[in-house]
Amino acid sequence: MKSHSSTLLAEVRSFRQNHPDVRYVDLIALDIPGHFYGKRYPVEMLEKVAAGSPLKLPQNAVLLGAQGGLFKIGDYCFNDGDPDANRRLVPGTLKPVSWEAQPLGQMLITSDGTEAPIEFEPREVLAKVLERLQHKGIHPVVAFELEFYLFDKKLENGLPQFARDPLSDDADDQPNLHIERLSRFSEVLDDMAQTAKDQGIDITVITAEIGPGQFEINFGHCDDGLRAADWAALFCRSTRGVALKHGYRASFMAKPYLQFPGSGMHVHVSLYDAAGNNLLAAHQQQALRHAVAGCLELLPHCMPIFSPNHNAFRRLGGTVNAATRASWGFEDRDACVRIPESDPRNLRIEHRLASADANPYLVLAAILAGLEHGLEAKREPIAPLNEDRSSGTDFPVEMLDAVRAMQQQPLLRDKLGAEFVDVYCENKRQDHLAFQQEIHAREYRWFL
Repeated sequence: MKSHSSTLLAEVRSFRQNHPDVRYVDLIALDIPGHFYGKRYPVEMLEKVAAGSPLKLPQNAVLLGAQGGLFKIGDYCFNDGDPDANRRLVPGTLKPVSWEAQPLGQMLITSDGTEAPIEFEPREVLAKVLERLQHKGIHPVVAFELEFYLFDKKLENGLPQFARDPLSDDADDQPNLHIERLSRFSEVLDDMAQTAKDQGIDITVITAEIGPGQFEINFGHCDDGLRAADWAALFCRSTRGVALKHGYRASFMAKPYLQFPGSGMHVHVSLYDAAGNNLLAAHQQQALRHAVAGCLELLPHCMPIFSPNHNAFRRLGGTVNAATRASWGFEDRDACVRIPESDPRNLRIEHRLASADANPYLVLAAILAGLEHGLEAKREPIAPLNEDRSSGTDFPVEMLDAVRAMQQQPLLRDKLGAEFVDVYCENKRQDHLAFQQEIHAREYRWFL
């Protein structure tokens, strides 16, 4: 513990020396819907926390709904006295914030690794899965890919407007994959990439996607699953901030336009043993087939994680590369679980179902739980799409059905934690019901 505190203290002191104009640091963590919450600390107080002073925030901050409200979930929120819970600083995440008007820093905090972790905190859920895999000699290597849209900064009647091409000042309203779009939006994209790198995120490939104003950013493969998910979470925060600085809105909303492709979160996962052997390649890739079968078996019960809101379900079965059934295939982007072409050393799965606004900690935890189950059960998967284009199993496509399927799955309750599953499902159920408590203009057009 003393060594850990000295490392954190050295990190904070180095940051203060390199950024003497920074007076405050945002201490942030991701809640269940995937929003950051936290506190803004004077940097001198942060040094005391790094030295061992307690860091406490309300436990129930993790339970906030999509709009920030509190729901009654069991005894949480209204019958528990709203207690504080200990958090800790995540080493290596103290970085400058360049998109704010004033000099600022930010640093991740978490309850995992504390004396009493919060069972339903997303980072803690993933930490438990990774710890269990490590005890079994399984070491994941992970890479996220995130799609997002750029919109004009100003909304019109609450609706997003196409981003304007900075060279022509015309709306970027044509779906295409042209690389020239990277050049036309290079100023904001380059700033996004550099800002992410300044946050310690390993940014690799940038792609112009099919939708107007849509882009994809890939991250490097990381042998620390928590860090890989940290990168995805922090990238969303910095990208939204940089976009506003340049006169745009960046959004990871799953389906902002019905007529154009949605935005996904693709996760590449390979599994290795302690000697560095790829476990999926074992026995002439039989282990890969077992892992795929486990992923597909649990997938229908993880839909509230992969599609965490009403809009995310709109993305399924969309215009391109969005599956409508649990399926797999080799080099097939119509599949939920794609096997990219690679040598045995780099053999991996690409899980393509999650929406870009899903919680990266929970998405990775659910994927790893499926892979773990598959390696243990050793079942054969259904036929790949390469052999049978109609292959696949149904999954829920409405939130309340999805919540029921998740809450009643004993394997998922065991692997992700029963308390987390109950809390998460009730959070999603309440969010969905709250979303329905508004009469939209379409109802008046149809029924008035």
